Amino acid sequence: VQLQASGGGLVQAGGSLRLSCAASGGIFSTYAMRWYRQAPGKQRELVAAITSGGSTTYADSVKGRFTISRDNAKDTVYLQMSSLKPEDTSVYYCNVYVWWGQGTLVTVSS
Repeated sequence: VQLQASGGGLVQAGGSLRLSCAASGGIFSTYAMRWYRQAPGKQRELVAAITSGGSTTYADSVKGRFTISRDNAKDTVYLQMSSLKPEDTSVYYCNVYVWWGQGTLVTVSS
């Protein structure tokens, strides 16, 4: 099983980015999919999750700004991030069950 995350980069505060995470090597449509992030010196935190049925949950810090979605036909989960803030700067990781992507760095400049 492999999870390949992409879409990170440098963006100014107030800007937007869309992260993608493509899963391969299994059948993922029955699993919840999640995005976590970890900033330097901080613990990894759950950002957003989406169930197999499409129900979503978000960390309070990103509610109203981030949107998680999935395409089961492509075994891919997305994280649309808008109104980005410097405090959103982190490495973002996708997760499905026990499998983790390699992380993609998001840097938001002020």
